[in-house]
Amino acid sequence: QVQVVESGGGLVQAGGSLRLSCVASGSIFSIMDMGWYRQAPGKQRELVATVTRGGSTKYADSVKGRFTISRDNAKNTVYLQMNSLEPEDTAVYYCNAEDWSPTRVGMNYWGKGTLVTVSS
Repeated sequence: QVQVVESGGGLVQAGGSLRLSCVASGSIFSIMDMGWYRQAPGKQRELVATVTRGGSTKYADSVKGRFTISRDNAKNTVYLQMNSLEPEDTAVYYCNAEDWSPTRVGMNYWGKGTLVTVSS
């Protein structure tokens, strides 16, 4: 069973930084595509950043230049470094794992989320 667990959320002032972590276990992490998504109150969940199993990254326009996604396959962990945070970044941040192991091709797994609150 694949499990995805986020950590690192909290309250920060505008202009500050936070680093989110996500550990995915139960499958072969190195062949998972990983992503961070967020959902603000009253809004739909949106993509923040993704990193493929090959290391390619993609970012939402709203976070380009401020957020950095990275992965450490030895630790089964993906990170989201968030700098220059703005009140508009306030949301629950979710980690997603897309598994490409032979028995779970294309299956998606979600964590329960971690809350990030940016005060003005």
